[in-house]
Amino acid sequence: MNIIIPMAGMGKRMRPHTLTTAKPLIPVAGKPIVQRLVEDIVATSNEKVGEIAFIIGPSFGKEVEAQLLQTAETLGAKGRICYQETPLGTAHAILCAADALEGNVFIAFADTLFDATFSIDTTKDAIIWTQKVADPSAFGVVKLKGNNEIEAFVEKPTTFVSDLAIIGVYYFRDGAGLKRELQRLIDEDIMIKGEYQITDAMDHMLQNGIKFYTDQVSEWLDCGNKDATLYTNERILELKKNKEQLRDASAVIDNSVIIEPCYIGKGVKISHSVIGPYVSLEAGVEVVSSVISNSIIQCDSVVKNACIEKSMLGKNVSYANKPDELSLGDFSTQL
Repeated sequence: MNIIIPMAGMGKRMRPHTLTTAKPLIPVAGKPIVQRLVEDIVATSNEKVGEIAFIIGPSFGKEVEAQLLQTAETLGAKGRICYQETPLGTAHAILCAADALEGNVFIAFADTLFDATFSIDTTKDAIIWTQKVADPSAFGVVKLKGNNEIEAFVEKPTTFVSDLAIIGVYYFRDGAGLKRELQRLIDEDIMIKGEYQITDAMDHMLQNGIKFYTDQVSEWLDCGNKDATLYTNERILELKKNKEQLRDASAVIDNSVIIEPCYIGKGVKISHSVIGPYVSLEAGVEVVSSVISNSIIQCDSVVKNACIEKSMLGKNVSYANKPDELSLGDFSTQL
C-alpha cells in the first residue's frame, strides 16, 4: 500500500507560526503533526507500506524534505517528495503524486489527526472516513443507502442530508483508476471556484459503478489554527499518556509541580514553576518561576516570571513578566 499526504498549503490561519515552519511540521505532544498522522495510518494497515509520498510546496526547503524522508524511513517505507507549485485544489494536489497512485492507496490531508481503532478493509473499492458533526451545512457529507455504502456526496447541504462529514481521509483499492479520474478533471477542466476537487472525481466513479463505503473515526482533530491546534495537543496528550513516553529522561525539574498530562522534551529545564495540564515543552525549553497551562512551547525557547495559558510560542522565543494568552512566532522576544 502507498500513502499520499498532501501538505503544500501555506497555513495562513496558523501565522505567525507558519512563517518559518511548514504547518504539518508544527509539533503536537512532542511530534510533528505529519509524523503523528502517518504513524496512525501505518498502525491501521495490515499490509506493508511501500511508499509515502509527501506533496509539498517548492519553497519548503531541503531541511523539511530530509525530515519527511526520515519519517518515512523510520516507518519502514520509501519516502517520495512531490511538488505542488500552484494551489489548484485537492484533486490537483493528489495528482502531483501520480507515480504513487498505483495499487492500494491511502490519502490523508496533513491538517487532520484522528483517533480510531479501525483497520483498512482492502477488499472494498473505496472507503471515505467520516465524523458526525452538529452542523453538517459547513462540510461535505456522505449520504448512505444501508450497510455503510455511500449513495451520494453532498457539498455543504442547505437542508439535512446527513451528519457524516468527510474528514479528508480516503482509501482506494485501485490507485491507477483514481489517477485516471483525477486526470480527467484536468483534461476536461472540471473546476469549482477555480479548483479541481476530489469529490468531483469520486462522484464520477460512483456513477460508474465503483462502490464507496464509509467508516467513522472516534475523534477528528483539526490543526487549522492556533486554538484548534492547542485543543488537539490536549486530546493527543490524553490519548497517548499511557502509550508513549512523554517525559524525556534528560529533563531537569527543580522545585516545580507538573500537572499531567504534559510532554517534556529532551534537555528541558524547569525551576520554581507549575506546568500543566496540557503543556508541551519541546527540546531545550527553559522555564523559570512561571505558571504555564494548555500551551505549546517549541524548542529552545525561554519563559521567565510569566503566567501564560492557551498559548503557542515558536522556536527560540524569549518571554517574561506578563500574564497573557499568546501566539508568538519563531525568534520573538517580549520582555
